[in-house]
Amino acid sequence: MPTLPDPLPVQSHQARSMAESFGTDPERYDRSRPRYPDALIDALVAAAPAREFLDVGIGTGIVARALRAAGCRVLGVDVDERMAAFARRDGFPVEVARFEDWDPAGRTVDAVVAGQTWHWVDPVAGAAKAARVLRPGGLLAVFWNAGDPPLPLAEAFANVYREIDPDSMLARPPSRAAGDPYGALLEQAADGVRRSSAFDEPTMQRYAWEQAYTRDAWLDQVPTSGVASQLPPDLLARVIAGLGAAIDAVGGTFPVRYTTVAVTARRR
Repeated sequence: MPTLPDPLPVQSHQARSMAESFGTDPERYDRSRPRYPDALIDALVAAAPAREFLDVGIGTGIVARALRAAGCRVLGVDVDERMAAFARRDGFPVEVARFEDWDPAGRTVDAVVAGQTWHWVDPVAGAAKAARVLRPGGLLAVFWNAGDPPLPLAEAFANVYREIDPDSMLARPPSRAAGDPYGALLEQAADGVRRSSAFDEPTMQRYAWEQAYTRDAWLDQVPTSGVASQLPPDLLARVIAGLGAAIDAVGGTFPVRYTTVAVTARRR
């Protein structure tokens, strides 16, 4: 799935091998990962005091391109040089560092955003660094896409992982509450913001949307997940074959109900 497993390890920012694995195939990542709803991007631009943005974990530039299209200027930080190189090809300045260790060199921005990446950042140190780089009144916004395939298909997907890699987090029964797999993440992010003592009380938002997938489109993104990227090639091939068979059994296409969940806070 193009979302995180349920439940997510609370200390995921310590899983460095997984956190730094996404640049294996940037082209695949960029074409296959879900985007973010216009309502979220519009809300971020409206809430920021001006249009200088920092994208934490810019990756291939999925969030940055949406912000640029809305008239924003975006600086990226990413831990992976391969992802940074991809985003630079699209015209974004990107610096390579763990966000907690990144040196802003006196620069400040109007908004710090992180799409599908804040769980790889220490929530307390990350909030403190965001506060350091934000201008007064600036916005911190961290968000994730939580996807729900139809329940029978989600169960079939979990069965595939259970058979091939029973210890995988993706082998666990799927959750049905939209955004629920991210409840612990949202609370962890909000707690980090509070502990920094630099922000107003964080708020949480949810945006519901839907995307249709073909068999090929779904299987294309499977290797881009943190869990799948850790599998040996032979096991990954078996997973892809099993997932493909499950999709074929439901006719080759299916909808995924997404909830984009966000935590936002304003710099005091």
